[in-house]
Amino acid sequence: MLISKAYAAATEGVVSAGAAAPTAGEAFAWNMGLVLVLVALFYVLLIMPQQKRFKQHSQMLQGLKKGDKVVTGGGLVGKIEKIEDGNDEVVVDLGSDVKVTALRSTIHGKNDPLMRSKKPANDPKMKAADKGKK
Repeated sequence: MLISKAYAAATEGVVSAGAAAPTAGEAFAWNMGLVLVLVALFYVLLIMPQQKRFKQHSQMLQGLKKGDKVVTGGGLVGKIEKIEDGNDEVVVDLGSDVKVTALRSTIHGKNDPLMRSKKPANDPKMKAADKGKK
């Protein structure tokens, strides 16, 4: 036998003095609470940001006008030449007399260099970091 009689007798008192097992109702309540917490986290971390992005994208699509530089879902960059109201199509001029008709919903975003720039132009820390790279 691997456990001595003295050790087994000493641990018997510890095991019997332990906490009682939860009842079935308590266990069910804890499990349902955990499920509710996970559902709330899922909603806050995944669903709400996706709804916000969808709303911003639809506002951007509704605000498109002639002359806006856009990027299509296929990666084509061009300027809106004509917006057809009846069928949600836009004519995009890609340059060199190349024009394509695209659905408004396939416009990925506006191609505005000022909006794409992440670093501020007048930040001295960024200027110092750029000098260090050269």
